[in-house]
Amino acid sequence: MGTFKIAVAGIGYAGLSLAVLLAQRNSVIAVDVLPQKVALINQRKSPIRDEGLERFLAEKDLNLKATLDADAAYENADFVIVAVPTSLDEKNQEFDMRAVDSVIGQVTAINPKAVIVIKSTVPVGYTQEIRERIGNRNIIYSPEFLRESQALYDNLYPSRVIVGTDMEDAGLVAAAKGFAALLAEGAVKQDIDTLVMGLGEAEAVKLFANAYLALRVAYFNEMDTFAERKSLNTEQIIRGVCLDPRIGSHYNNPSFGYGGYCLPKDTRQLLASFTSVPQNVMGAIVQSNETRKDFIADQALYMAGYHGFSDSGDQWAGKAQGSVIGIYRLNMKKRSDNFRNGAVQGIIKRIKARGATVIVYEPMLKAGDTFMNCDVVNDLARFKDLSRVILANRMDPCLDDVRDKVYTRDIFGMDE
Repeated sequence: MGTFKIAVAGIGYAGLSLAVLLAQRNSVIAVDVLPQKVALINQRKSPIRDEGLERFLAEKDLNLKATLDADAAYENADFVIVAVPTSLDEKNQEFDMRAVDSVIGQVTAINPKAVIVIKSTVPVGYTQEIRERIGNRNIIYSPEFLRESQALYDNLYPSRVIVGTDMEDAGLVAAAKGFAALLAEGAVKQDIDTLVMGLGEAEAVKLFANAYLALRVAYFNEMDTFAERKSLNTEQIIRGVCLDPRIGSHYNNPSFGYGGYCLPKDTRQLLASFTSVPQNVMGAIVQSNETRKDFIADQALYMAGYHGFSDSGDQWAGKAQGSVIGIYRLNMKKRSDNFRNGAVQGIIKRIKARGATVIVYEPMLKAGDTFMNCDVVNDLARFKDLSRVILANRMDPCLDDVRDKVYTRDIFGMDE
């Protein structure tokens, strides 16, 4: 294939990993609104914690630059990849699409001939709707399937490449196949499964894939809750269940609940999309995650000396004066620098609602700061000493000396 001019809007996990992948063989300009991100990339440093991205930026000869000037990046681009975040609007439980709308509108005004590839996660039906609303048919959709801290690896060795397009438009079908070929050209993996399908179908693939992963997490968490309540060995049960090849041993490590960038918002958006569509499973997935956080909070409170509700039912009785519950790390995964929408935040809210004191150990925050009105204590020895109970979503050897006060459900010691 020839060399293409590509602009990438949004330097997050998806945007930066795609920019690096494609800059091996094409001219790529990454666009962001944060000057510090742009500066780091132009210095060949990654603003994101990802070993693959850090290595590629430092060692590879990439035709990549970053800019704050979106107009200049878009005006001569053959492809513009939209990888800006779509956070969840808590009021209506649907994605906030304003950032995606803005980029598409800007590209359409500056360079209507460019093929716009939406990589941001969107509601089913969005791509067709924006094409009609904005009067630009050169818009296709390609879901990303990336793990935090392994984003580049997942682009170099993709499980599949999916591109949604207008199947009645021969030109756009060709553009979709061309974009898929660009992704395959930059990958290390050979013979990648590639599907070109309708726009709505591609959008649904992304949401239903993440909903299934959330279902796996919720399922094994409920199994663990059952085992704890019945005084059974969770590890033995999981190992026995997962030896069935139809089930497998992936996504089976209990946790405090699913969280992070994608699963909470994607499951809630999918559930919102089921309006007027019969369902039971989707609602149960979302509710199960909330129930798990209730259970973890209750277990921590009990360990700390809060032994149930008083007769009035409005506060915990048996409160141990001076009890402090410590939160060891806010990130969902050991190698991630993200703690946005982490399940532990919901647990903190529940614990504080019972009147307990919570402190946080998180090296990514400054000592003396607060998080959710909890003091940050980054002197590990002092944190251990102050905490009557330590909650750790993922266990760490540095807590071995206080193992008797640590509450974790990290049975297999792994992230997925």
